[in-house]
Amino acid sequence: MVSFKEKLQGYAGSIHETVVWELKSWQKFVREMWPLLLLLLAALGLAIWFAKPAPPNRVFMASGMGGSYLALAKKYVEYFREHGVTLELVPTHGAQENLARLKDRQDPVQVAFVQGGLVKPGDTSGILSLGSVEYEPVWFFLRRGVTAESDEDIQRILKMRIAIGSEGSGTHAQAMHILKLNGVAPTSTLLTIPNQEAVQALQRGEIDAVLLTDGLESANIQTLIKDPEIRLANFRRADAYTRLLPFFEELKVPKGGFDLVRNFPPQDTQLLATTTELLIDDRMHHAIQMLFMMAAQEINGKESYFAHRGEFPSFKDPIVPESKVAVHFHQKGPPFLMNYMPFWLAEFIDRMFFMLLPFFAFAYPVLRVMSRYRFKRVKTRINKVYGELKYFEQELSQSYDPARHDEYIRRLNAMERETLEMKFPKTPAGDYYSLRTNIDFVRSRLTRENPFVAETDNQDK
Repeated sequence: MVSFKEKLQGYAGSIHETVVWELKSWQKFVREMWPLLLLLLAALGLAIWFAKPAPPNRVFMASGMGGSYLALAKKYVEYFREHGVTLELVPTHGAQENLARLKDRQDPVQVAFVQGGLVKPGDTSGILSLGSVEYEPVWFFLRRGVTAESDEDIQRILKMRIAIGSEGSGTHAQAMHILKLNGVAPTSTLLTIPNQEAVQALQRGEIDAVLLTDGLESANIQTLIKDPEIRLANFRRADAYTRLLPFFEELKVPKGGFDLVRNFPPQDTQLLATTTELLIDDRMHHAIQMLFMMAAQEINGKESYFAHRGEFPSFKDPIVPESKVAVHFHQKGPPFLMNYMPFWLAEFIDRMFFMLLPFFAFAYPVLRVMSRYRFKRVKTRINKVYGELKYFEQELSQSYDPARHDEYIRRLNAMERETLEMKFPKTPAGDYYSLRTNIDFVRSRLTRENPFVAETDNQDK
């Protein structure tokens, strides 16, 4: 009985023989077909050379110094890291600096969060929009004792001591839009101080109001919402603002919507809001644009206090031209392969697809030629041995010499050895085994006593 060890050794030997045979077969194939293989490799190299460049593995993003932009940017950094791309944040002093660096063709920054309304019509050269990703409410907080129950009150308050954000910030830009619509010119009472300093000054009672443009989760906004000494102004004419400035949106906060215990705000409140725009350098690689869209859908597409699920990303600011990649994403979603493959692999296949189609169109007939050429070579070798066997059998029939019997056997063995050494595809296998059968037939005749004598005598007669 065969032991398990012997069986295992037998299996291992069979596998080894198979591998060795295949390697020898491929080596022979390469030696025979190297000109065509070299031609295919050259064609593939040209296809890759002319293909679109690969996306960068590092992208620079203007993030601001703090607030909601920095918090949001860190979420994008994590998403990109999971997909094998480094998103490096570049600190700036606010949305206007973000925009300036993005438009600078020498600056490495390729993407930035910018508030809607900061880009002026006709000043969009070199930038594209991937869409809006969240709301940024315009908050108008008042210290206790300052009332704003009517439009006249708003006009009066706008002439008090109001912090409107440092110059270059998004808050300052939005404040200037609002002041201009209300016919209020810049005065010494409009304080251009950073938001955090403005919040502290308002809490200390050093100023009458502060205007902030920031997300609900911002530390500055949460500080003022939770302070019982601070009130939130109601933009009663919010609808008018949105008509006059299309990049503004109207948001509503129900009575007690921020704090039911305090009943804050104490009445239904209307807010103005701009949107956070995801703007890019128009030279950004299309695959990186697609990755930003996927990140925006994952991070900003969820339901939030002011946004419905799936509301973002979307196009809400009509000023900046829309990226074609973003438009395609909004219409059809991410490429199919990116749902099932790593980003780098899906991107590579997508990038190479249209370049490799011509390559395969060229490669197919070459591969067909290879197959026919190899088959023809094997067929030729089989026919060559057949020819030798035919002439050998004729020689035996015409001049068989029993004394040369061993020589005849050696010649037959040489033919069989040549046949056994052939490496061939499946197609000519029938001819191969037919040849071996015929060699055996001639050998079997030679093993008889005086096998060709009678045939020779008959031919002589």
